[in-house]
Amino acid sequence: MTDRIEVSRPIPAIPAEVFAVLTDPIGHVAIDSSGMLMDATGERVTAAGDTFVVHMDREALGDVPLGRYDVTVVIATFEPDREIAWTIEGTIRPPIGHVYGYRLDPQDDGGTLATSYYDWSDIRPEWRERGIFPVISEQALKGTLGILERVVRRGYR
Repeated sequence: MTDRIEVSRPIPAIPAEVFAVLTDPIGHVAIDSSGMLMDATGERVTAAGDTFVVHMDREALGDVPLGRYDVTVVIATFEPDREIAWTIEGTIRPPIGHVYGYRLDPQDDGGTLATSYYDWSDIRPEWRERGIFPVISEQALKGTLGILERVVRRGYR
């Protein structure tokens, strides 16, 4: 079994247009297919190490009764118009260690092949022992890519 999920989808927009959604905290809320991201607070990210807060509601998954809570998104990888990835810090210390991200590959037709990934290969041993990963399914990542395309096509700003 792998500790990583990757899904890809062509999006008829240049990488910069897709990247603009992914660097905006509200963009993350706009494209979420899980239903957990309720809102976000913070500025557009511009570098690795930048952070913003996402206001969550785990009830959408129906698995753990956490109610509403906040997490801090910490940008781990930032390559303009090419790749963005982040880890999550919440009330759990030290952080769990899972990573979410997107790679954007320009295509000959002027579009972008967007790849969404979710990697839990470096999670802390106590979390691995719980057997709850992946929390987000491959289907959810595919759904988010579909929503990402829709948001970009509508001219997200």
